[in-house]
Amino acid sequence: MKKTWITILTLVLVLSSLTVVLADRDNGNGKKPNELKLGVEVLLDEQKELLDGKRVGLITNPTGVDSELNSIVDLLHSDPDVELTALYGPEHGVRGSAQAGEYVEFYVDEKTNLPVYSLYGQTRKPTADMLEDVDVLLFDIQDVGTRFYTYIYTMAYAMEAAEENGKEFIVLDRPNPLGGQKVEGPVLDENYASFVGNYPIPLRHGMTVGELAKLFNEEFGIGADLTVIEMDGWKRNMYYDRTDLEFVLPSPNMPTFDTTLVYPGTALIEGTNVSEGRGTTKPFELIGAPFINSTEFAQAMNELNLPGVTFRAASFTPSFSKHSGNLSHGVEIHVTNKQPFQPVTTGLHMVKTLHDLYPEDFQFRAENSAGVSFFDNLIGNGWIREAIENGDSVKEIEKQWRDELKEFKHVRKQYLIY
Repeated sequence: MKKTWITILTLVLVLSSLTVVLADRDNGNGKKPNELKLGVEVLLDEQKELLDGKRVGLITNPTGVDSELNSIVDLLHSDPDVELTALYGPEHGVRGSAQAGEYVEFYVDEKTNLPVYSLYGQTRKPTADMLEDVDVLLFDIQDVGTRFYTYIYTMAYAMEAAEENGKEFIVLDRPNPLGGQKVEGPVLDENYASFVGNYPIPLRHGMTVGELAKLFNEEFGIGADLTVIEMDGWKRNMYYDRTDLEFVLPSPNMPTFDTTLVYPGTALIEGTNVSEGRGTTKPFELIGAPFINSTEFAQAMNELNLPGVTFRAASFTPSFSKHSGNLSHGVEIHVTNKQPFQPVTTGLHMVKTLHDLYPEDFQFRAENSAGVSFFDNLIGNGWIREAIENGDSVKEIEKQWRDELKEFKHVRKQYLIY
């Protein structure tokens, strides 16, 4: 009997080991199910001839790494087959050291001795002088899948400059951390275009930077000599945590993958006098202000029964930005299931609830001389702020953008790669 049990136990262990091996084996293509090659790796491994005999300018930041976390700056600079001649930094700079909105100046990179031109300083678009020693521009930056994240407009402006100055433009594609299936929110009204929303796309666009580049180039008349180096192995249902990639923070206040999940909604708080958590260890996950009753706010949000999310009463003291040094009360937003979670809907509910609970204290950011609040720039129109102030429900607001979102989805299909 004892021998029988030993035999059975041995068989179970063997079968378990075989299951693990089979799960890790390829499906005929040499890759694990969730393994992928980034655009930078496909370029250097399979398509480096695109750079033959050309002077290369690189637009990047700390997210420009391969799957082993090697910097693309170092990879290109040390490659004898590549002539890297200039670097270009977006908001926060090539090394990611500048805070949001902070002016970045020209400098020389200490490690490579290459000139670093700022695209968030005197100009957001490369000038002819900046491109004088360049034949082809490479763009390799991790996006976060949200319309008001500025890197995609740095890419668009650089594409315009490339077209105007006869330069090639190559996008090295990367995953959309929010996957590529869901599309949410209002499409930008072009009357509210700004650097936090320059084209009529929805808040959550469900596209990679390569797909966006193709859409921008064709739909909005940029007309650049564009090449997109596609990833190998990425699928549209993949959130970032489904890949084998380490998460490198794209900007100082985007520290984790969890931040990207809530950002399309909670960043709307930036358009109000409530803290969006800048100056804390949980930006965009902690929301609050000195005038909020945290228990009351958390209860009101949880009573909405929004899918995939729970709100916990929380207090915090921001070290900088809004309410710096002042104890603030509010909530921490916990995404319990990212599949049904709707960040844009959730963010609008948070803004409306704050507006309704604290009418004497809550404020939208002040209007400029044209009557536009920063909230309007973020949401992409002026009517939603007015609807909230008039007491409209979030459901009523969402109905009004349904048709334009449907139309965008139709256009979007033409530019999907994966």
